[in-house]
Amino acid sequence: MVRSLSLPSGELTLPAFFPDATYAAVRAADVDDVKDAGLKGLEMNTWHLYNKPGAKLIKSLGGLKRFSGWSGAVLTDSGGFQLYSMIRENADYGEIREKEILFRPDRGAEKLHYTPEKCIQAQFMYQSDIMMALDLCTHPFDSYEEQKRSVELTVKWGKRCREEYDRLVKNLKGPRPLLFGIVQGGQDRELRMECGRRLEEIGFDGYGFGGWPTDENGKMLTDVLRMAADAMPDDKVKYAMGVGRPEEISLLVKMGYSLFDCVIPTREARHQRLYVFEDETPQGVMREDGKFYRFMYIMDEEYTRDGRPIDENCTCAACRRYSRAYIQHLFKVGDPAAQRLATAHNLRFYGRLMELIGEAL
Repeated sequence: MVRSLSLPSGELTLPAFFPDATYAAVRAADVDDVKDAGLKGLEMNTWHLYNKPGAKLIKSLGGLKRFSGWSGAVLTDSGGFQLYSMIRENADYGEIREKEILFRPDRGAEKLHYTPEKCIQAQFMYQSDIMMALDLCTHPFDSYEEQKRSVELTVKWGKRCREEYDRLVKNLKGPRPLLFGIVQGGQDRELRMECGRRLEEIGFDGYGFGGWPTDENGKMLTDVLRMAADAMPDDKVKYAMGVGRPEEISLLVKMGYSLFDCVIPTREARHQRLYVFEDETPQGVMREDGKFYRFMYIMDEEYTRDGRPIDENCTCAACRRYSRAYIQHLFKVGDPAAQRLATAHNLRFYGRLMELIGEAL
């Protein structure tokens, strides 16, 4: 397993978890909350930022870091997953062609042409540390023909992304950003291996898991993630895109994955579900049963008069200053501080989780 990456923003210790900041902001949190949590990077979305506020505007303001106030690492996803999902949901939104993705967000609006070259150009404007190649996502239960087409286009688009990256990086002053490819192939092991082999021939700095990581019940598709990990070269970073429950991270590290992102910790915080360690040791977080933590639903009646912090061992702003009773009170009266404090806590839980996993390794 790769244990560190040299990025334009500095050295990144692995394994690492990047909170989702789709529009260059972590919901209900400030960048200082992420920094205080001990998390070193953010995942942002190339496609969404391409539309709002626009790549040229972000470039004119000095790139994503100056724009957002975040000084750590920035990984920008291509947006292929989001585009595929929207078009799958409603065909009127656009069309996935051999050379590009056409997208029309509103009826009567002009179609937007999104190509591998535009995807890479935007990420250079953003001054991303880690760039993702454009891929064609699929659902894990799509037909073999659809999975095969996904692999073919992902490889072709990956090659075009690499060529555009090589063209633009020649004029870059200072450390170069990294470019990752994405391994598709659904639940077909041979397709996964083929995609990984062909992407490795093109040459990338790391490789991401492509596709839906869960089934219709939200259960992680462990075998599929293992297939994808096997298809990635062991001397490169393996990135489990969109995967992020604590027990899943622990399991996937054992498969060789070392980079993760997910909306789960921030989303759970907004729904009053807070993480608390049951076994806060390096050995504990690697337990096979995953039972090293529990959820605290802060709205339960038992916390109404509870003067203790959420977690006495946590150093987040919520636990340093406030009680369980007070956090519950803030949620009850609809004060925005409730979501921010809960988010800060869950982010710090993930920061501690990654530190403990690193110690275990």
